[in-house]
Amino acid sequence: MAIPNAALQKLLQEVETQAVLSQQKITQTQAELSAKRRDSRLNLLTANELKSLSKDTKTYEGVGKMFVAVPMSTLSERLESESTSLNKEISDLEKRLHYQETTYKNSRQHIEKILQSAARP
Repeated sequence: MAIPNAALQKLLQEVETQAVLSQQKITQTQAELSAKRRDSRLNLLTANELKSLSKDTKTYEGVGKMFVAVPMSTLSERLESESTSLNKEISDLEKRLHYQETTYKNSRQHIEKILQSAARP
């Protein structure tokens, strides 16, 4: 059973559009993942620096253009909660990236099958 060329062409365009869209989403997700990983590393470095300080060290947090004195325990708690949320976001982005890569791979395979079926007489 041969599929008409017009139908094959339309199907090929739809699958190609999906592949291009998937590729764009992959690029965007990779950029988001990179930014979250950078934030996580920065957060970890800050937490490690705070751990190396004595408990009575005065700590300050930037608020706009000024700095406000903050107890070290409060700062450590905030960094811990940020770290937890960043790790969850990174995990979610990795899952999304895997899904998008699978979608892209499947789209490319469908394109190859369509082209192979069109090449057969």
